[in-house]
Amino acid sequence: MISLFLRDLKLGIRAGGGAMTGVLFFMTVVTIIPFGVGPDLNLLSRIGPAILWTGALLASLLGLDRLFQAEREDGSLDLLTMQETPLTLIVFVKCLAHWTTSVLPLIIASPLLSLFMNMNEVQIGALAATLLVGSPAITFIGAAGAAVAVSLPRGGLIVSILVLPLTIPVLIFGVSAVYAAVEDPAPFLPPFLALIALSLFFAVIGPFAAALALRSSAE
Repeated sequence: MISLFLRDLKLGIRAGGGAMTGVLFFMTVVTIIPFGVGPDLNLLSRIGPAILWTGALLASLLGLDRLFQAEREDGSLDLLTMQETPLTLIVFVKCLAHWTTSVLPLIIASPLLSLFMNMNEVQIGALAATLLVGSPAITFIGAAGAAVAVSLPRGGLIVSILVLPLTIPVLIFGVSAVYAAVEDPAPFLPPFLALIALSLFFAVIGPFAAALALRSSAE
């Protein structure tokens, strides 16, 4: 599993720019918003958490269609399904590698991009914390969508269509937690804990559903 994790890290960095592609897309989404809504700093501060969470969500979907594509093309996907190691665990490790290469850089870049939205220190800290605990849920949901579309040509759009509706609760709780953090720590905790619960839930359901889809496509 460690070898698989390290292999996927290398593939994630090499394939299409990896982390930089997501960060550049995230930066593009965030920087064009002030040009659209105008120079009102108070307005930017109010909509900043929603814009940053939406941008991070969309950037997290980049590359999900390639999660199993390399194994599908070189035939190693069949070997993975025949391993003694449970396929669910293999998918879980691949999700961790994808999150590390594609999503973690977005979280690291989010405090800097928050300055474009005129967000204060509390909002920036809450945003980074919510992205850290909520973004794994997006990756695990995306793994199931990528497994369903792995045998389809140009499956990137299909993956996005399948995954986006399921990620709406993550987006709602993430934005709610950031807004609540400005008022008081007490209202911040319920949506923050809900994000953790969603990530733990999909950490179990996502790899299991992806494993079933991969076995079905192999047959």
